Amino acid sequence: MNKKAIIAMSGGVDSSVAAYLMLNQGYECAGATMQLYDKPQCSAAGSRACCTPSDTEDARHVAARLGMLYYVFPMQEEFRKNVIQKFTDTYFAGGTPNPCIDCNRFLKFDAFLQKAEELGAEYIATGHYARIEQDPETGRYLLKKGLDPSKDQSYVLYSMNQRQLAHTLLPLGGYTKADIRRIAQEQGFVNAEKPESQDICFVPDGDYASFIEEYTGKHSQPGDFVDREGNVLGRHKGQIHYTVGQRRGLGISAPESLYVCGKSLEDNTVILGKKQDLMSDHCFVSDINLIPWDHLPGPTECKVKVRYRQPEQPAVVEQVGEDLLKITFREPQRAVTPGQAAVLYDGDTVLGGGTILSEETISAY
Repeated sequence: MNKKAIIAMSGGVDSSVAAYLMLNQGYECAGATMQLYDKPQCSAAGSRACCTPSDTEDARHVAARLGMLYYVFPMQEEFRKNVIQKFTDTYFAGGTPNPCIDCNRFLKFDAFLQKAEELGAEYIATGHYARIEQDPETGRYLLKKGLDPSKDQSYVLYSMNQRQLAHTLLPLGGYTKADIRRIAQEQGFVNAEKPESQDICFVPDGDYASFIEEYTGKHSQPGDFVDREGNVLGRHKGQIHYTVGQRRGLGISAPESLYVCGKSLEDNTVILGKKQDLMSDHCFVSDINLIPWDHLPGPTECKVKVRYRQPEQPAVVEQVGEDLLKITFREPQRAVTPGQAAVLYDGDTVLGGGTILSEETISAY
C-alpha cells in the first residue's frame, strides 16, 4: 500500500492536528494549502473567514514544525468557476446556495485530490469531523457521521463519490473538538487557540447582495412583494436580497409578522406569507449523489436534514427520475429553501443527498 498522503491544511487547528495524527499513523505526509481567492478584506481585523494569507502562514508554520514538505496549490480559477460563479448564479436563479459544500465538492475532493495524485500520493487527508468505512458485503465506501455530534460535518460531504471516498482519510472522525485542542496545545502549534472560521471567505462582511452585484456587474431589479393570492404588498429591492424564511428587513407594515415564502423569477416577485405558510410536507432535489448505491432501490425510510444545523427529520425518499428525488416529510418542515442541500441519513450513515429545487424548476426534470 502506498502510504503517502497530502494533508489539506487550511491554517486551522483541525487540519493541523489531522497532519500530526497522519504522521503518527505512519504515513509519509506533506501539507498543502489551496490558494483560492485573493481579496484584501479577507485579512481585515476581526474577520473569521478562512483561506486568508495569515491562514497560509499558520499552515506553513505547522508543516515546518512537523518536518513536512509544504505546498501551495494555486486554484483561483477553479474556485472562481465552481464556487463563486455558482454562488452568484444560484442567487440570480432565486435560490440560496451553500458555497462551502461546493468548495468541498469541486475543490478539496476533486481538484485537490488530482494535485495530490500528480505528486504521487494515493491519499488526501482533511480535518473534517466525519468517518469513512468500507462495507465488507458490497465493497462500497460509506460516509459516516463524526463521533462528536456537536462537530459532525458529514452534511457538507454528502457529494463525495466512491473514488473520492476510497482515496480520502479523515483522522478526526473519532475525536471531540476538546481532544483536538488538547493535542494542538501539547504539540505547541501556533494555532492551538485559533477561533474557528465562520464567514464565507469571499464575503467576510456578510453582505452577499453587494458582493454579487459588484462581482457580476449586474443589479438585481426591484419588483413587487406579493401575498400568496398575488396581491401587491409593497416593493422589494431585488430578489438576491431575500431568502426563504426571512422576516427582518422587508420594510412592510402588517398586523402580524410576514416571512419570505418564495420567489417568482417569471414576474420578479417575492412572495410573503404567515409563519404557517413556510411549512412544506415535501420537496424535490436534483444534482443527486447516492453513496451506498448507484440508484435508490425503492421508497426508503430515512432521516433528512435540509439545513446544516437542523436536527434530522423522518421522511420517505423516492427516486422519481434519473437525477430527481422526492422527499416526503413525516411532519411538515419550516423554510425548506431552494439551493440548499437535503442530506439523507440512516443512523450514522450518509445515504446521499442533493440540491433542493424551487416549485418553478421542478417541471424541467
